[in-house]
Amino acid sequence: MENQSLEYTKDILMKVSFSYELFTKEIQKAMKQLLPYEVLELRIWLEDYLDDKPELLHTKEMFVVFKTHL
Repeated sequence: MENQSLEYTKDILMKVSFSYELFTKEIQKAMKQLLPYEVLELRIWLEDYLDDKPELLHTKEMFVVFKTHL
């Protein structure tokens, strides 16, 4: 069973995915709040989620930030 914080983060990200700015801001907030293993799970989820979201393509640049937090 996944952590409630991680699930909450995913829900928020799906709701704000209409805006690149909000989406990246929420990712940054999540990385400060989640545990390291949750950040890794979030990264895996994001890679899949962003596959069909060309408007958020630049968000993949955020994965560089993930590497600094692991």
